[in-house]
Amino acid sequence: MMAVTKSGAVAHAVSPGLWALAWKRLKSDRVGMVSLAIVAAFIALMILSAAGLVAGDWLKETGVNYAPPSFLGADIEAAVQKDAATPPAGAAGAPAPTTEGAKAPDATPAGPGGDEGKSVDPLADVMADIKAGAAQEAAKGGAVVAQSRAATLPLGGDKWGRDVLKKTIKGSQTSIFVGLAAAAVAVFLGTVFGALAGYYGRWVDDFFNWFYSVFSSIPYLLLILAVAAVLQQKGILTIILILGLTGWTGTFRLIRGEYLKHKAREYVQAADAIGASNMRRIFVHIFPNVSHVVLVQLSIYAVGFIKAEVILSFLGFGVPVDMVSWGSMLNEAQNELILGKWWQLAAAGTAMALLVTAFSLFTDALRDALDPKLKGRAGT
Repeated sequence: MMAVTKSGAVAHAVSPGLWALAWKRLKSDRVGMVSLAIVAAFIALMILSAAGLVAGDWLKETGVNYAPPSFLGADIEAAVQKDAATPPAGAAGAPAPTTEGAKAPDATPAGPGGDEGKSVDPLADVMADIKAGAAQEAAKGGAVVAQSRAATLPLGGDKWGRDVLKKTIKGSQTSIFVGLAAAAVAVFLGTVFGALAGYYGRWVDDFFNWFYSVFSSIPYLLLILAVAAVLQQKGILTIILILGLTGWTGTFRLIRGEYLKHKAREYVQAADAIGASNMRRIFVHIFPNVSHVVLVQLSIYAVGFIKAEVILSFLGFGVPVDMVSWGSMLNEAQNELILGKWWQLAAAGTAMALLVTAFSLFTDALRDALDPKLKGRAGT
C-alpha cells in the first residue's frame, strides 16, 4: 500500500505484524480482556506478596481461634460455643434437679461428741486462697489475650487465629509462582525436544519419540506422585521440577509437527542456501513462526500446573509446613468443616476458581487472536 506525501514522495505504509494484529483482535474480545485484567491482578498481588508489601505477617495470630468472618459477626460464634457448652437435659454432667425445701442428708453422722467422724485439713484455708489467686490471674491473662485479638476477621480466622484473607493472598503467591515456573520449564523442554526431533528427523526423531512414548504411557497423576516420592524433599523447587519434568509431552508433540511442516518451506531453504547453520535455522528462522503455539501452550500449562500444585499440597507432597498454598489451606479446611468452620475452604476455593476460570478464558481468547482460522473453523 502506497501513499503520496506533500512533497510528492511516495511513502510505503508498513503492514502490521503478527503480534500487532493479534493484540488488535484480543482487544476486541471483551471476555478476553476482562480475564486478562483478573489474571494481571493476581500476578500483581503475587509480586507484592513476594516483596513483603502485602500479607507479610500472615503467620501472626491476629484473631481469636476460629474467628468468624466480619459479615457474620461475633454473635454467631458465641451462640455456637454456648450451645456446645450447655449439655442437654438428662445428659451426663447436666445439673441434677433439686426439690425446694428438701434438706440434704448429713453424710457424716455426728458422734457423741458432735465432731467425731470429721476430717480436719489444717491447710485447707491456705490452699483455697492460693487457688482463688491463681484463678484471678488466669482470668486477667485470658482477658488481656482476648482484648489483644480480634473477635472477627474480614474472611475469618483459622484454628490458630491467623487471618484467612492474608493466608489466601500468601497462598496465591505460592500456587501462581509454581504454576508459571513449572509451565516455563515444561514448555522449554517440549519446545527444544520437539524442534530437534522435527528438524533433524531420522534417529534423533526416533529417540525423542521413544522418550515421549515412555512418559505418555504412564498415567499422568501416577507419574507425578512417583516422581514426588522419589525426590521426597518438600519445597517449591521440588514441585516445579516434578511438574516441569513430567508435563512437557504435549508441547513436544505440537512443536514437532510444526517443525516438520516448516523445515521444507522456501524461507528455510533460502536460509540454507545463504549458509545459515542448523541452530540458526531452528531458533532464528523457524521458531518465530511457531512462537504463537509456544505462548498458548504456556498459558494452558500454567492453568493445569496451578491445579496440580493444589492437588499435591492437599495430598501432602507439596509445600512444607512453614509455607502456605491453596492446597495446604484446603487440607486444613477438611478438618475444620467437621466443626462447622467453612470460611477457609470458601476463601481458598473461590480464589482458585476465579483465577483458573479467568486464565482458561484468557487462553481461549489468546488462541483465537493468534490464529483466527481456529475461530472460523469452530464456527463452521
